[in-house]
Amino acid sequence: MEPFIGLPRFIRDASYKASPVPDAYINRIATAVPDHDIHAAFVAWASARIADDRVRKLFDRMAARSGIEHRWSVLPKGSPVATGGFYSTDPLPPTSARMDVYATAAPELALQAIGRLGPDNVTHLIVASCTGFVAPGIDQIIARRLGLAGDVERLLIGFMGCYAAVTALRSARHIVRSDPEARVLVVTVELSTLHLQPETGIESLLAMLQFGDGAAAALVTADPKGLAIDAPFAATLPDSADLIGWRIGDRGFAMHLSGEVPSRIAEALGDEGFRQILLGDVPAGSIEGWAVHAGGRSILDAVEHGLGLDPSALAASRGVLRDHGNMSSSTLMFALERLMDEPPRSGLAIAFGPGLAAEGFRFSAA
Repeated sequence: MEPFIGLPRFIRDASYKASPVPDAYINRIATAVPDHDIHAAFVAWASARIADDRVRKLFDRMAARSGIEHRWSVLPKGSPVATGGFYSTDPLPPTSARMDVYATAAPELALQAIGRLGPDNVTHLIVASCTGFVAPGIDQIIARRLGLAGDVERLLIGFMGCYAAVTALRSARHIVRSDPEARVLVVTVELSTLHLQPETGIESLLAMLQFGDGAAAALVTADPKGLAIDAPFAATLPDSADLIGWRIGDRGFAMHLSGEVPSRIAEALGDEGFRQILLGDVPAGSIEGWAVHAGGRSILDAVEHGLGLDPSALAASRGVLRDHGNMSSSTLMFALERLMDEPPRSGLAIAFGPGLAAEGFRFSAA
């Protein structure tokens, strides 16, 4: 296998000396989902679109074994594909109509999560979202609705996909390390259910089966409370650029999620160089807390088996998948939230996304 692209900073830069005590902390995390569960309606719609009886039965079995019980949507209650529903038109709604929904619903859902977090004295705002576009940006909308001062610095992270939460939290860490007085509000909000596609192929339908809507908010400061963020890393798997794609079309954003992704992740985890990027010299079995992006049951299985983890190690991530599905960049934040009540002494957060890239960081109890 070709070498992986990406090395930890302590290897890339010989002058870097890791601080024995990380100085940026996730103090709190809060999350929010809409109140409309669309999982069963989607499964029924997707199954009915498959003409071949054998393939349809395979889809039904895989849907039942997906590990997902609920997925939530900002769309009005009732089946979105039923008469009068958002997706009852033929052809399906154009991208413009979907973005109209995003412009209203995304800030509202984000503000629900922020309201549960209750941040104060915010100096920086970082927002990650890849399921919609609006200008002024969603960061400006949120800042205005929160009544933040005009000199609050903002960063909008768009279209990075499932690992964008890592990018957002890593950016917050950099800010706090350069300004110990900073109080960084990190927000992720994704409305994946706005992008239903008129597919009939089982691979595309199974990819759409994963996704739901959700938002999360975190406060990152130098106050030693919650989870300490340390040792961020990034790596790109070789010859993998075509495995995950997210294309803007006339009828929403079309996701391509290859069935090869889990096996490629498992293969990567068996590579000594890749494991060094993730773990350094720390044995996987000694890490107490795992926040793995719940991109699907097969991806979680690949991580569990590839690293030889105990079946209970990914309980937080599997719980998020069960209760919410894959919420793109918000998913990792939901997993981290589940670890906040009893922060582990050592932990690792990792997400996979377009590229195929892996990004993450190590963390520990403050």
